[in-house]
Amino acid sequence: MKTIAIIPARGGSKGLPGKNIKSLDGHPLIAYPISAARLSGVCDEVLVTTDSEEIAELAKCYGAKVPFIRPAELAQDLSTTEETLQHALVSYEALVNDTFDICVFLTATDIFRNPAWIKQAVDALKDNPDLESAFSAHATHKNYWMNDDEVGFRRLQDWMASYSSRQVRKKIYREDTGLTCASRAHLWRGGRRIGDKVLPIINDRTETGLDIHNEFDFFLCEQAIAWLKANDPTNAPQILNPDH
Repeated sequence: MKTIAIIPARGGSKGLPGKNIKSLDGHPLIAYPISAARLSGVCDEVLVTTDSEEIAELAKCYGAKVPFIRPAELAQDLSTTEETLQHALVSYEALVNDTFDICVFLTATDIFRNPAWIKQAVDALKDNPDLESAFSAHATHKNYWMNDDEVGFRRLQDWMASYSSRQVRKKIYREDTGLTCASRAHLWRGGRRIGDKVLPIINDRTETGLDIHNEFDFFLCEQAIAWLKANDPTNAPQILNPDH
């Protein structure tokens, strides 16, 4: 079963201009998902879809393929991830006259991923034909509320009205597809990122909640990397050196 990792990285960002090429711990953000995909050992191809020539050149240096530049209409603030992934997969399959079975989605703004999660997600799809997607998820004991147009604010689930200590409380899970998401390729071709029959790959690591969209996010990630390198180096992000 052939697997492709596709990493979207557009050039425009209002919250943090040039974020995907901004250097974090000596490497551009785009290097983080590329390295993780390569280190996972399960991605036959690693492709970056971007509208930026500068991002494209850096991505190639770190070992990704950038066979085309993404159309401008798919690189706007309101462009969806689903249509971006669909375009990249369908265009690349047509270009190489081949098809893929499993697709992996990773983002450059989520950097605290373990390459083993990618392998676990892909292997799960290979081992279980009934699964449609496997993705990273973070367990939390927190309560969540939603603003219902008809009744106003209400708890996401009725059982949340019963409080207990976090150690024994029922968990809910935050979907972190930017860290790791593997899906059947036919879902992406149809414009869907994940299916309905899923396997969450659960982690309890606090740093996975950091998603870089502004200067403060970037600062927090710098501090987190420094702390991990000093205190928990096995969980610090690993970067493969560029080709030059």
